[in-house]
Amino acid sequence: MISVTATARLGFRALLRNKTRAFLTALGIIIGVAAVICMVAIGEGAKARIQNMLEATGTNVLIVLSGSTSQGGMRGGFGSQPTLTWEDLRAIQNEAPSVRTAAPLSRMSTPVISETATWTTTVHGTTPEYFDIRDWAIVTGTGLTQADESGASRSAVVGKTVAEKLFGEGVNPIGQSIRIRESPYTIVGMLDEKGQSGMGSDQDDAVFVPMATFGARIQGGLGKFIRGQIYLSAISPQATTTVEQEVTKLLREKHRIPEGEEDDFSVRSIAEMAGAMSATTTTLSALLASIALVSLIVGGIGVMNIMLVSVTERTREIGIRLAVGAQPGDILAQFLVEALTLAAIGGIIGVALGIGAGKLLSAQFGWSLVIRPDIVVLALLVSGLVGVVFGLYPARKAARLDPIDALRYE
Repeated sequence: MISVTATARLGFRALLRNKTRAFLTALGIIIGVAAVICMVAIGEGAKARIQNMLEATGTNVLIVLSGSTSQGGMRGGFGSQPTLTWEDLRAIQNEAPSVRTAAPLSRMSTPVISETATWTTTVHGTTPEYFDIRDWAIVTGTGLTQADESGASRSAVVGKTVAEKLFGEGVNPIGQSIRIRESPYTIVGMLDEKGQSGMGSDQDDAVFVPMATFGARIQGGLGKFIRGQIYLSAISPQATTTVEQEVTKLLREKHRIPEGEEDDFSVRSIAEMAGAMSATTTTLSALLASIALVSLIVGGIGVMNIMLVSVTERTREIGIRLAVGAQPGDILAQFLVEALTLAAIGGIIGVALGIGAGKLLSAQFGWSLVIRPDIVVLALLVSGLVGVVFGLYPARKAARLDPIDALRYE
């Protein structure tokens, strides 16, 4: 019986005799492993972004959207038709026991002008409770107050991105004056950095003014209707389902919606939305990884084909080895080593290529990237298994050759 070291050495020498063919044989394994690593890393990054969005927004936050339009056979989505009223907001605050606090939110994209720069951002109208709901701290200055809301003051709270774009990095914006739709506003506070949302938007690229000021000076009001959404905070993350039920029942009563008819509003939990997005991302990642695994199987078939060709080319060599005393097990081991080596080298190159491609795509498109070590190890193990499985048939065929017939082979 030839030693394992000698068998491995013979296998390596056989591969080195035709480097180009060996590389092309491993190419299918390389592409398959690289695709698995890249797709899973991007999928895990997407799930991590969704989790960050959930943490940044709040696990006990819900959003109430107004109704949808239906005109001429065309139906709009929730929020396209104002149906929520200021009375609804007061009822939610006072009559829903599981609601900790509630706040309206309206928004509009418009240029904001300082003395040295102009920046188009999203201006929000809201009340002081909104920052409590979002758990969004003020790092400099003060937040909006009830006095600001009652007096429709021209006070503004800005995100970090807006402060840097209008005044420069590191400049304290407190007390600075900005203009929104020809009206001057004084910055009274700057918010803590939130980063990107799960949808990829910059949460710090925002300006907040009192809701009364927003309706009077920026976008105009709708009388008794709220132009926008209502944000809710449950008394605990576990109470979000209860809040959804309470608010739905309350608003159906307020809007006099008969039993069996659709709601003219929508109550959505941030946690549920994030969970649905995460489930979709997981399904998509599994689909992409499955497609990538097909490449591994195709690569394995390529290994088998080339090994069969190699057996045919080296029939006389096999016959000589058998004639001088080599056992069928030695021949089997040699060809399995060759197949396993091809798959292992392809797997290693594929891992490096997959990580590199993932980093390139994440940098190019701003995607998150999470490399899971267990997936890397699993991809390497699978590539090795593919090499052994698809190399077994050619190896068994070589080991079963009759020495006399092999020596006569031309």
